[in-house]
Amino acid sequence: MANLKEIKRKISSVKNTQKTTKAMKLVSTAKLKRAEELAKQSRDYANKINDILQDISKNIAKYENSISSPLLDRREINTIDIIFITADKGLCGGFNMETIKKIKSLIKENSDKTIRLKAIGRKGIDYFKFKSVKLEDHVIGLSSAPDYKKASEFINKSVDDYINKKTDKIILIRNGFVNMLTQELRCLDVLPLELNLNDDGVDNSLMEIEPDDNVEILEELIKKYIEYNIYYALIDSLAAEHSARMQAMDTASNNAKDLVDELTIDYNKRRQEAITTELIEIISGMESLK
Repeated sequence: MANLKEIKRKISSVKNTQKTTKAMKLVSTAKLKRAEELAKQSRDYANKINDILQDISKNIAKYENSISSPLLDRREINTIDIIFITADKGLCGGFNMETIKKIKSLIKENSDKTIRLKAIGRKGIDYFKFKSVKLEDHVIGLSSAPDYKKASEFINKSVDDYINKKTDKIILIRNGFVNMLTQELRCLDVLPLELNLNDDGVDNSLMEIEPDDNVEILEELIKKYIEYNIYYALIDSLAAEHSARMQAMDTASNNAKDLVDELTIDYNKRRQEAITTELIEIISGMESLK
């Protein structure tokens, strides 16, 4: 009977866990729908900023042989800023570890350079602190609640360091949303910025740039481009996080159901064995009285 009570307790415990995972799946599904729509709108806006940046750069290139700006300065790479985004919460499968593995891979590939890690999200921060890896900068709460102003302030520290030649390259790493079942690890070289100045023979631009304003306009646009890209990365990462958590909770719910079924079968078998044993004992007792 003790074994039966223990199995019954396990069944009750697993069922309670299953209720929790189902509820978390429903919450993540609802949040994903909102995050997915916001990510789509943000992606369209980010692409449009990139198109405008390339358009203005080509217009400027018509007036000058080259474009001069500290934000386009290419130099020998000795110091790299790696900005990465992870979740503030767990229970989302391998979502965070995929990003962490990529960071570790980049550190190994650039072992001859100085790597400065800048973290957004509690899970990544906790991991590298546990491993006693120094973080140049970090922030908690931004990955779960993207904010344009805070995101801009965070990345602009690296941009200023790039202008002042304290760092020679800025890389942004995070998981991105593909669809409800798929997330994709994305790695973006933020600075130095690649501009496509090749003349494709087609000029559909409606913009006219005054030569005297070239550098000021370009630098402001590049900064806006960088700021919005990290904001979009946060939104895209959040959508991917909800997608990963939804899948993880769905898998956990299914596993809990399978475990309940196995425990129920085991419980019924043991109960039948106990009943059979009791019947045998009763029959044996009656036989001994004859």
